[in-house]
Amino acid sequence: MSPRFESHSFVRGDEVAPEILHAAFTGAFADYLIGPFQIPFAQWPMFLARQGVDLPLSRVALDATGEPLAFAFVAQRPVSNHWRLATMGALPAARGTGAAPALLDDVIARAAAAGLRAVELEVFAQNERARRLYEGRGFRKQHDLFGYVAEPGTIAPSTGGSLHAIDMPHLLGWLEAAEHRIPDLPLQVTAATIRHGIDYHGWQTADSQIVFSLPDETVMVHSFIAPREADARALIQALAAVYPERRLRVPQLQREDLGGATLRALGAVPQPLHQQLMLRPL
Repeated sequence: MSPRFESHSFVRGDEVAPEILHAAFTGAFADYLIGPFQIPFAQWPMFLARQGVDLPLSRVALDATGEPLAFAFVAQRPVSNHWRLATMGALPAARGTGAAPALLDDVIARAAAAGLRAVELEVFAQNERARRLYEGRGFRKQHDLFGYVAEPGTIAPSTGGSLHAIDMPHLLGWLEAAEHRIPDLPLQVTAATIRHGIDYHGWQTADSQIVFSLPDETVMVHSFIAPREADARALIQALAAVYPERRLRVPQLQREDLGGATLRALGAVPQPLHQQLMLRPL
């Protein structure tokens, strides 16, 4: 039988050496649903930045010898007055000890004490163990977040339109404004994450925007916020026209009502694993 966890063994994320925290994260996600975590230590700071992780707000559970058992990384969402559980994990030896549920309870309690409106997170719908834990703590699905792939030639190209390319300052300004008017945007499609991108491109219509990069033979979409179907079609079909030989890939962060339904209608294939955006009101 696994030893039970004693909840007083919490420390702040910035009180754990970065290399130890990176090793713990790598170990906890070695058997993850979508594959092992393989980011080298040199890229660890950028990974945390892109996830918006606030290490002083994050917590690590330690065993009696001071070794990490589990962790809960927290990101702030000031526009919505939420905390985001950026990621939570337990090393294999700590699973079943109660360390992860204790960390989750701690995050919820501290967010409530700080006057936050809610705690949010994304979880893979197929990760039943994690999803049940969150549901048992009062988290409820707000949106499904799907990923999509479209092979070259799948999407009919556009023959023209009113979209235009924008530079990074305007791109980020648009995203910041969008976060104020559209609730429940995943953090990774907002300015907080996109500002860390390298060689990103942005296109806009009147009230929609797509942000993408061009690795290898792919058009990788990093943010696609298109409340109107006509705008969503214009942006996606323009990509098909400009980059006809490239595969289109959208990660599992796409809300159906902000462009996902249009991607399906144009022939993009939803990926087997998808996420849920969940919210726990306080």
